[in-house]
Amino acid sequence: MPGIIRANAADATINKWIDEFQPSTLTRDQQIEELTWFQNAAKPFKGMKIKIVSETIDTHVYESQTLAKAFSEITGIDLTHDLIQEGDVIEKLQTQMQSDQNIYDAYINDSDLIGTHFRYQKAVPLSDWMAGEGKDVTLPTLDVEDFMGKSFTTGPDGKLYQLPDQQFANLYWFRYDWFTDPQLKEAFKKVKGYDLGVPVNWSAYEDIADFFTNHVKTINGVRVFGHMDYGKKDPSLGWRFTDAWLSMAGMSDKGIPNGLPVDEWGIRMEGCRPVGSSITRGGGTNGPGAVYALQKYIDWLKAYAPPEAAGMTFSEAGPVPGQGNIAQQIFWYTAFTAALAKPGLPVVNPDGTPKWRMAPSPHGPYWQEGEKLGYQDCGSWTLMKSTPVDRRKPAWLYAQFCVAKTTSLKKTHVGLTPIRDSDIRHASFTERAPKLGGLVEFYRSPARVAWTPTGVNVPDYPKLAQLWWANVAEAVTGEKTAQEAMDNLAKQQDQVLARLERAKIGGECAPKLNKEESAEAWFKRSNGGQMEPKPKLANEKPQGVTVDYDLLIGAWRDGKVMPEGVKG
Repeated sequence: MPGIIRANAADATINKWIDEFQPSTLTRDQQIEELTWFQNAAKPFKGMKIKIVSETIDTHVYESQTLAKAFSEITGIDLTHDLIQEGDVIEKLQTQMQSDQNIYDAYINDSDLIGTHFRYQKAVPLSDWMAGEGKDVTLPTLDVEDFMGKSFTTGPDGKLYQLPDQQFANLYWFRYDWFTDPQLKEAFKKVKGYDLGVPVNWSAYEDIADFFTNHVKTINGVRVFGHMDYGKKDPSLGWRFTDAWLSMAGMSDKGIPNGLPVDEWGIRMEGCRPVGSSITRGGGTNGPGAVYALQKYIDWLKAYAPPEAAGMTFSEAGPVPGQGNIAQQIFWYTAFTAALAKPGLPVVNPDGTPKWRMAPSPHGPYWQEGEKLGYQDCGSWTLMKSTPVDRRKPAWLYAQFCVAKTTSLKKTHVGLTPIRDSDIRHASFTERAPKLGGLVEFYRSPARVAWTPTGVNVPDYPKLAQLWWANVAEAVTGEKTAQEAMDNLAKQQDQVLARLERAKIGGECAPKLNKEESAEAWFKRSNGGQMEPKPKLANEKPQGVTVDYDLLIGAWRDGKVMPEGVKG
C-alpha cells in the first residue's frame, strides 16, 4: 500500500517517464524518489534556457532526444543538448577556456583532457563543487564509487574533475566462427606450428593476418583479409595513435591508468611536471618501441588489409568488418558493437547471435606486465568556471540526470557504453550478453581497468593531439621513415611543452623540460629495458602465443585477466 500511495502521489509526468526508464537497477519507488528530488531541486531554475554540448554517438543521441526532453518536462528547465563533431566540441571548449565567455553551460568532453583541465584550472573540480557551491544540487544517490571510470577523471591532486557519462574500449575483434572451424584450425597449425586462437602478442596477430590473407585467401568464394585498418591523412589518423597504439606495442612505463614516469604518448612526467617527449630528454615518443609500433601499423596496413583501407578514414573503415570478409581487427572500438550486431548482417547468425567476438588487445614485444594494454574512451561531464553559478547549477542537474541510477541502465542498453558497475552486472545484461560478443564479460572482468584514456602527463591535449596525424601520415605515404616521423613528432611535442613552460601553464605542475642528454645515457638508466626509454630489442618478433577464446571468457567470469599460465 505505501508504494501505491507514493506512486499515485507522484507527479504524473514522473510516472509517465518512469515507463521509459526501464529496466533500472532501482525499484519504481526508488526511481520516483530520485525524479522527485530532481523536480524539487530544479524549482529555483524553472523556465531557464540551458545549453549543453557533446559529440555525436548513439548514447548522446539518446540523451539529446529523450533524456533532455524528460528532464525539461520534469523540471521545467528548457534544456537544449547540442550534438556536434568531436573536434568541434574541443574547439568550443578551447574558445571558452581562452575567452572566459560562457558558450555552453556544460560539456561532455573526453577525459583525455584531464591533464589540461587540471593544469589550466578553467574547469570546476567536481570534488570541491559537490561539497561546496553545488552541494544543494548534488544528487544524494549519485554514488560516485559506482562509476567504473572515476580513476580516469581524477587529477594528480586527487580531485575529481569530470564525471563519466559514457565509455567504450578499444579491443580486439575476430571471426569466432572462422577461428573455431576445424579445417581452418588444422590448416593454421600446419602452416604456423601452433593453435589458432585469440592472439596474446603481436607476433601471433601478424601470423594470423598472414594466414587469412595469403594462405586462406577465400572463404565461400569471397576474398578475405587478415587485418583491417585505415590510413588516410585525416585527424582520425591521430586518434589511431594517441588512443594508446604505442603502449599496445609496449612503449610506456608500468602504471594504471597511465604509465609513470613515461606515458603512452611518450611524455615523461617527474612529480607532476612534464619534462620531455624525446628520448634525449627521457621521453619515449621517438624511442625503439614507438618506432616499432608505427612501422608495424604501416606494414600490416599494406600487407594484410584490403587495398582500399589505406585511403579510408576512421568512420569509413568502421563498418567494413560487418561486410563479412575481415578475419580480425586489432584496433576496434566497442562503440561499434550495436552496428555489428544488427540482424541480417553477414556477421550475424539467424538467431541474432554474432559470428564474431571481442577479446583483449594483443600486446607488442616491448610490453611488460603492469603496463596499460589499450585505450578506453570516457566522455565525461565538465563544468567550466566561466559558466555563471546560477547556470552551472541547472546544467549540473541535467548532467546527473543523464547518469543517475534511474536512467543509466536504460541508456546503457541503448548506447552500449557502460559507466556504472551496478548497470553492467544487472540481470538484463546477463540475459543480453550472448548477443553482444563479449562486451558484458569484458566490462565485468578485472581486465577493464587496463584499458584507459589519455592521462595527466599530457598538459594540453588539443595542442599536442593535432601534431600526431600529420607526422604519422608522412610515414604512411613513405615521405619519411618511421624513425624520422617519430623524431619530428617528439621534437614538436617538446616545442609545445617549452611554450607551456614559458607561460607557466599549470603553476607548480607546469612543464619543465629536462636538459638534453644522449639516448645511450637514458638507455643505461632503463634498468635493463624495464623502464622508458627502453633500448631496441634484439628480437622484435618472439614466438606467437594464442589463447582459446572460451578459456579466456572462463577466466573473466572467474575474476582473472587471463587463464592460468598464459603469457606472451
